[in-house]
Formats: sequence, C-alpha cells, structure tokens
Amino acid sequence: MPQLVVTDFVPQLVWLAITFIILYALMARVVLPRVAEVLEKRQEKVAGDLEQAEKLRLESEEALKTYEAGLAQARAQAQAHVAQSHTALAAEAARQSEALGEKMAAQAEAANQRIQAAQAEAVAAVHTVAADTARAITAKLIGVEVSDDAATAALESD
Repeated sequence: MPQLVVTDFVPQLVWLAITFIILYALMARVVLPRVAEVLEKRQEKVAGDLEQAEKLRLESEEALKTYEAGLAQARAQAQAHVAQSHTALAAEAARQSEALGEKMAAQAEAANQRIQAAQAEAVAAVHTVAADTARAITAKLIGVEVSDDAATAALESD
C-alpha cells in the first residue's frame, strides 16, 4: 500500500496541507458566508413572520373588541327600541281602552235612556190598556159606558 510507505509521508503531508489550506480558504471565503447569509435571511424571515403574526393577533383582538362593543351597543339600542315600542303600545292601548270605555258609557247611557223611554211608554200603555179594560168591564158588568177621562181618573185615584 502506497500510503504506508514511510518515504512518501512528507510529500503526502505537503499535499495534505496544500489541499487543507485551499479547502479551508474556499470554505471560509465562499461557502460559509453563503450559509451564514441564508441562515441570517431565514432568521430575519422568521422574526418578520413572528412580528406580523403578533401584529395580526393584536389587530384581531382590537377587531373583536370593536365587534363586541358594536354588538353590545346594538343590543342596547334594540332593548331601548323595544322599551319605547312597549311604552308607545301601552299608551295606545290605554288611549283606545279609554275611548272604548267612553263609547261604551255613551252607549250604556243611550240604552238606559231608551229603556226609560220604553218603560215610560209601557207604563203609559199599561194605563191606557187598564183604562180600556176598566171601561169594557164596566160596560159588560153594569151596562154603562164610561168615558176615557173618567176611567183614567178612576185608575189614578187608587
């Protein structure tokens, strides 16, 4: 094996040193700066993404707060509108109830007046019928014709 020949150690060591120096220079000047640049860009991108994610999280929290505030305001407005509608409807119902009560009272008063008129008319009719009946009975029993005025006067005297 040529690697184990002792007389060839020095030239092999020289070529090893030359190759090592060339590869070291190539790595230090070309490859490692590129790797470092890629790693730095990657780190910057990760940091930028984290910053953007934090910014978006804060924006979403703010949007959620705005949404919840708007929702609470809309609920409050809806409750106020419902209360206002309820008050308006209650007032309208009270007004209609009062108007209906007045109308019913007027109708009851008119009906009461009609009843009283009919009652007076019926009482007058009863007096007339009673007077006619008394005249007819007197004519049948006694045979005497009594005048309307006399029959009415006789009924009113009792």
